[in-house]
Amino acid sequence: MIKGYIFDLDGVITDTAEYHFRAWQQLANEEDVPFTREDNDALRGVSRRRSLELLLKGRVYPEEKMLDMMDRKNVYYRAFLKQITPADLLPGVFDLLTEARTAGIKSGLGSASKNARDVCQSLGILDLLDVIGDGFSVVNGKPAPDLFVWVAGGFSLNPAEVVVFEDAAAGIEAGLAGGFWTVGIGPAERVGKAHRRRDNLAGARVADFTFD
Repeated sequence: MIKGYIFDLDGVITDTAEYHFRAWQQLANEEDVPFTREDNDALRGVSRRRSLELLLKGRVYPEEKMLDMMDRKNVYYRAFLKQITPADLLPGVFDLLTEARTAGIKSGLGSASKNARDVCQSLGILDLLDVIGDGFSVVNGKPAPDLFVWVAGGFSLNPAEVVVFEDAAAGIEAGLAGGFWTVGIGPAERVGKAHRRRDNLAGARVADFTFD
């Protein structure tokens, strides 16, 4: 019986991908590093540190410089986040969270973002989330299952009782590795390994996510 849901943030609950792209692009321009939308796609679902490493494409910098670049990117990103309102929730998300609460199903966040709590506050859904798992919660990020396991522990539930909703291949891999049921949000070439796949959560109901 399913007793909990864990949602990724970007691409599942809201879409801040454009803000991430613009922030990374601003940093890349300052550092004279080529950075395209295709490069940005490779950053989906991974940590800020790993994203920077991918952006740099093998360029080596002192640790102090790396930390400075990550901080600068986050400053740019947080400036863009000030534009977020509840209107930025993706279709179906609020209704599914509300129905899950009524049905007694716990809902949580499992995001690599260190800004996740602030984003959820701006979206107006903090009261609908029982556990917030973010970039501060665990050491090993996706595709390791640690973040989802941490959130399930906050629910006091076993992974087999929990559904993970993810739009990134790394997130699906993490969910499967942790023994969770998985729902991929997006194209089959990216999330096709999930137990089920949807284009989005528009019209989604609790009854859609029962598993044997």
